[in-house]
Amino acid sequence: MSATMKLKQGSFLWYLYLDKLYCLLSVRNVKALLEYFHLLDVHHNNTLNDVLFYHFLHHVTSWNRTQIMIVFNMLDWNAMGEIGFDQFYMLVCILLAQQNHLEEQFIFRHSRPVFELLDLDGELRIGAENFHMYNFLFNIKKQDLRELYHDFDITGDRRLNYKEFKLFTIFTMDKYQERQKAEKDKDKGKKDLLKKKRLHHVNVSLKQFLGINVSESRL
Repeated sequence: MSATMKLKQGSFLWYLYLDKLYCLLSVRNVKALLEYFHLLDVHHNNTLNDVLFYHFLHHVTSWNRTQIMIVFNMLDWNAMGEIGFDQFYMLVCILLAQQNHLEEQFIFRHSRPVFELLDLDGELRIGAENFHMYNFLFNIKKQDLRELYHDFDITGDRRLNYKEFKLFTIFTMDKYQERQKAEKDKDKGKKDLLKKKRLHHVNVSLKQFLGINVSESRL
């Protein structure tokens, strides 16, 4: 399965804004999303069944049918064959986080709900197969997945409890922030170098304009 999801340009979700710090929608966006949910709910049950859910995600994302139904079954945790607005809202935030490359931030900020989603059997433990099955949702790097069970499976049962999972989210968030800082420092270095080149060019041009030989000016 492809790990990269793209929101289809022009779809309703394209115009929603996800707060980059807390990975939540604004009150205005939540109200708009609720109205949209009611429009999708053609049966007026305050829920979406698997058919409505499939057509919604097929319309707004690049996911295939298998991926869409995997997500539906994950959100339909009580096996009622439908999801409510709370699950729908959670899904939309995940989609927007992935679209904006904020997966680490989202998992860190919402570690408890994410853990509960991945805990398919309600055993308060998450096995490696759960991460692999739903990795197209969160795009956790393969190296991080290997480190996950090697470094954070403190109990040694090849499954993570919530405390172990929380430690993992803190670790991935630290790595994310380090990457962000490195990218900013790299960009700053490029800008400083460009500024120096421009300044040198201006100085040379000014001396030439004034009729000063650059080599003579050094004497």
